[in-house]
Parts: sequence; structure tokens; C-alpha cells
Amino acid sequence: MTNAIETRLSELGLSLPDAPAPAANYVPYVLAGGLLYVSGQISMKDGQLITGKVGADLTTEDGAAAARCCALSLLAQVRAACDGDLSRLKRVVKLTGFVNSTPDYTDQPKVINGCSDTLVEILGEAGRHARSAVSAGALPLGVAVEIEGIFELV
Repeated sequence: MTNAIETRLSELGLSLPDAPAPAANYVPYVLAGGLLYVSGQISMKDGQLITGKVGADLTTEDGAAAARCCALSLLAQVRAACDGDLSRLKRVVKLTGFVNSTPDYTDQPKVINGCSDTLVEILGEAGRHARSAVSAGALPLGVAVEIEGIFELV
């Protein structure tokens, strides 16, 4: 049975990847009460890491595209936590985004907008959220972006 989120993904020509497995000793998500805490999702497209440093190897637009991929991975984790039923997703509560960027780079919010805009595009008002966008001197595996999220479920 297709729900509204899956229909919207299809309308946008998007598909969710399989929920990525953890890369170390942690779980991909934790459900506590009605909140789902999703571990940081790294920038990956079609199974390939999106690596580089924004402000050196990558443009702001490249970083935003990497963050868009993180949005899809976050939703894939939500789908996995909900046994495939995305209709249980009530809203995005908060995102924390990390950008692998040069010391003088200051447009981290524009990079993380790639994730935020994608979630709003897919979920409408339920995709609007609180957020932090932080510079990182390096990220795991050299990825460009990592984003974690808190989601409310019904």
C-alpha cells in the first residue's frame, strides 16, 4: 500500500536507498517514546561516498547536493525503524548537519539547506524543523556532509 510520502517521492522522481548499516559500534536509530533519533547519515549516492572538502574540492552547490543525499538516507532509516510504514512519520523535529569545510568557509547553512529543502519538498510542513549547521575539519571516510535527525512518529 502506497502512502502519501511514497507518492510524493515518486512524483519528485526520488527513491530511498536501503537504510545504510552502521560503520562502527552504534545503532542506526533509537526509538524513545514517540521520538526517533537517527544516527548521522553520511553523504552517499548510489552506494558511492561523496567525499571532499567544501570550500576547496567542492562548491556550496556540491555540498548541498551531498546533503540532499543525506536527507534520503535519513528517511530510509525512518522507514526501516517503522517496518516500512512511512505513514508513521509525523514530522521532522531537528537536524544537526556537519560540513567538511575549510577553516574560512562560512556557508554551512547553505549546504545543509540541501537536506532541509528536500525534506520540506517531500513532507511539506511536516518537514520543517529546528536545525544546526556546523563546520567540521574532517568527517568519517572523508565524506563531505553528515546529518543526524530527530523525528516524531505516530
